Amino acid sequence: MELKSILGYLQNKTILVTGATGFLGMVFVEKILRVQPDVKKLYLLLRASDTKSATDRMQNQIIGKELFRVLREKWGAGFDSFIAKKVVAVPGDVTFDDLGVKEFRLREEMCTDIEIILNSAGTTNFDERYDIALSVNTFGVQHVLSFAKKCLKLEMLLHVSTAYVCGEREGLILEDSSCMDEMEKEITKFDFKVQEKNLVEEKLNELKAQNATEEVITTTMKDFGIERAKLYGWPNTYVFTKAIGEILLRHSKENLSVVIIRPTVVTSTYKEPFPGWVQGFRTIDSVIAGYCKGKLTCLLVDPMSVFDMVPVDMVVNSITVAMVANANKSSSIIYHVGSSLRNPINFLNIHSFVFRYFTKNPWIDKDGKPVKVGKGKIFKTMATFRMYMQIRFMLPLEGLKFVNKAFGGYFQDLYVNYNQKLKLVMRLVELYEPYMLFKGIFDDNNAEELRRITRERFVDAEAFNFDARCIDWEDYIMHTHIPGLQKYVMMKR
Repeated sequence: MELKSILGYLQNKTILVTGATGFLGMVFVEKILRVQPDVKKLYLLLRASDTKSATDRMQNQIIGKELFRVLREKWGAGFDSFIAKKVVAVPGDVTFDDLGVKEFRLREEMCTDIEIILNSAGTTNFDERYDIALSVNTFGVQHVLSFAKKCLKLEMLLHVSTAYVCGEREGLILEDSSCMDEMEKEITKFDFKVQEKNLVEEKLNELKAQNATEEVITTTMKDFGIERAKLYGWPNTYVFTKAIGEILLRHSKENLSVVIIRPTVVTSTYKEPFPGWVQGFRTIDSVIAGYCKGKLTCLLVDPMSVFDMVPVDMVVNSITVAMVANANKSSSIIYHVGSSLRNPINFLNIHSFVFRYFTKNPWIDKDGKPVKVGKGKIFKTMATFRMYMQIRFMLPLEGLKFVNKAFGGYFQDLYVNYNQKLKLVMRLVELYEPYMLFKGIFDDNNAEELRRITRERFVDAEAFNFDARCIDWEDYIMHTHIPGLQKYVMMKR
């Protein structure tokens, strides 16, 4: 059998990308432009008021990033003209019908030409405002699907979800929708969109009537999201709204070819376009940053729990291969893209690598002094962590409250400051608890089958590797991920 080519499929293709300013979307755009310069066109949907604003945003927040260094060097003086020829910045927004594309001619052109849609738009904050998370992660998916149905040549809609739509589960977590079956039955009994939109509007009107400040509105809507998520059985707003987005997509896809990619925790690049590039703090990175600066002396985590992470370039490779392998199939399939089944690493090992790295390469503080890191205290349950926080911080805070009262509010600012910081820490710990104590392993039989098919059918399979078994975690964390985190995130803050 003659081998096909992934790059051959992508040649002369027109692709719409939502969420291109995000970590995953940006790496996808760079990869396609670098490995297949003969792609016909990439439409990047960007939140902007007009074409000029969208183009400026594309230049500043995507093309101008260090990530595009290799591509820029490859094209030299011709880089800008190459981008101008291949990439179109589209002002729009997934929270609106027709993706907010107002210009009729552009919308018609897109519907006529687009063959592949990558929907990577999403807000990833665990406690995002409920109104915002719903509009992007849930109803935004419906808007992308509606637009996809208008695309005359569409061969594939690929939606990026998250492996953690499973909620708080243990054991082997399958690559299917079984974790949402009960919820799916529930929301088919009523119009979820109407109900939740009405609840959101009621809550916002109630706050408006109270003349609430923007800060109070934000806090209230964040709490409301967590409340709704927990009511339906999910730990936070992010995974809940992503789960409902998946349900609505599968429920309304009709004959479209749909792929759902569920990555685990996405980390810095493994190899492409160069090792270690990362945008912003990626879940565990905020812990690493706090630890190296000496600000994190205790941690709620089960040292033996497996932490499932996967480099972003591997996720992008899986997305690209899944598009090619499933194009023009009137079916849907889910892929877990992670490492916990094939190449697991636990928190104990991660902690050991991080400790060794910063012992050898200490963080230099603002006074030019190296920060000495310790092993820190580890708490395996929320109960023991709360007890420690009660003794170490909450009781002294109560003492400060008493002293402040006795001295007529002399220490009021100090008390308020410490109280706010303590509340913030406890909120963050509660948000991260489901992942630091997670007991699940993500099955990836579908992804493994995709890897097999890729090796057998495509001559350029090696250029799109997404097999986490090849990762040496010690080498990756100590020589790629942490140096990349320091260079591209921490040094720039």
